[in-house]
Amino acid sequence: MADKFQSIKGFYDILPDNTALWQKLEDTARRVLAQYGYRNIRLPIVEPTGLFVRGVGEHTDIVEKEMYAWTDALNGDKLALRPEGTAGCVRAVVEHSLTYNGPQRLWYMGPMFRHENVQKGRQRQFHQVGAEAFGYDGPDVDAEQMVMLARLWRELGIADVELQINTIGDVAERAAYRQSLIAYFEAHADLLDEDAKRRLHANPLRILDSKNPRMQDMINAAPKLFDVLGDDSRQHYQGLCRLLDEAGVAYTLNTRLVRGLDYYNRTVFEWVTTKLGAQGTIAGGGRYDSLVETLGGKPTPACGFGMGMERVFLLMQEYGVTAQDGPDVYLVNAGEAAGRVAPRLAELLRNAGLAVTVHAGGGSFKSQMKKADGSGARFALIIGDNEAADATVVIKPLRDGGEQRTVAQADVLAALKG
Repeated sequence: MADKFQSIKGFYDILPDNTALWQKLEDTARRVLAQYGYRNIRLPIVEPTGLFVRGVGEHTDIVEKEMYAWTDALNGDKLALRPEGTAGCVRAVVEHSLTYNGPQRLWYMGPMFRHENVQKGRQRQFHQVGAEAFGYDGPDVDAEQMVMLARLWRELGIADVELQINTIGDVAERAAYRQSLIAYFEAHADLLDEDAKRRLHANPLRILDSKNPRMQDMINAAPKLFDVLGDDSRQHYQGLCRLLDEAGVAYTLNTRLVRGLDYYNRTVFEWVTTKLGAQGTIAGGGRYDSLVETLGGKPTPACGFGMGMERVFLLMQEYGVTAQDGPDVYLVNAGEAAGRVAPRLAELLRNAGLAVTVHAGGGSFKSQMKKADGSGARFALIIGDNEAADATVVIKPLRDGGEQRTVAQADVLAALKG
């Protein structure tokens, strides 16, 4: 017997028993995004490695440790599987001059790839919904995206998700704060773990995000970026808070929230839950007003977010959200004449928009009815040679306990609708 292949660690199959709930998540996200005027853009999975080095940040965990990157053996191109969606979306906006005629609201959905430690809610191939708004410099679009996610949570049937926000200022403010933060951490070097020491001069703001219990008191006493913000950054933050208050969306200021990507400025935010253990962030984003210019475009203010679909899926299961993907009708047929009638009748019902599964492979009426019930169909249509001869069909409701009845084949569609 030949050896069996298995999926790669961190790359998993989504099996049919789970796809109905996945489709509910996907369809709800599409509907909500459309309600807010976001248009779908479809992006490549493979991009130039330099796009992420320059866009995401050379000293981020994603680029340093997690990115799947290689040199193409055929032409020497340096390529990478996308670890996130924003950089690729910005590349497309710049390449195709999408903002030439005005601002754009865009969204995408699909797999991302990071070589991470595999655990619940964290895979090496994972899926995100991302939304990006280009050409809007006020806090109104920041608030819009948070309000939009609040609506999405309601429509998906999940609750107890907390919105945490912060402002990390503009480039000049962050540069000044960076120096004060380095000086503070250098004064407490004996408390820094190895990861913090590595980040100290490359990306000191990420030390604020450390979960090391030994470092928490020291981090909590560190200088606050919020205290050194200029007037413009403060007004932007205050405008965001006012808009969220007016929309009735509750939020918490988390001054340690910095996000893990270098391109952010001013607003950053995360939606978090306590129901998924360590992987509690289900969506996050913020402003990236300099990224379009960094990647070769004209200065363009922008704001966006990414939502982790696996984590939202787990949260939907936690709240008992269900979805069905069974057919409307399971067509039971036994006998040579019935076997000829069943496919023709099924096509007529499909022409009317119904989903119909025709039993294949033979078997007794009893065994076929067991399969009909297990299919999740609302109705079983039963045709034997007698029904085939007199052009009738038996309708048996499978879900609501209604009465079984026999109708003419010509009247079956009206009977099902009734």
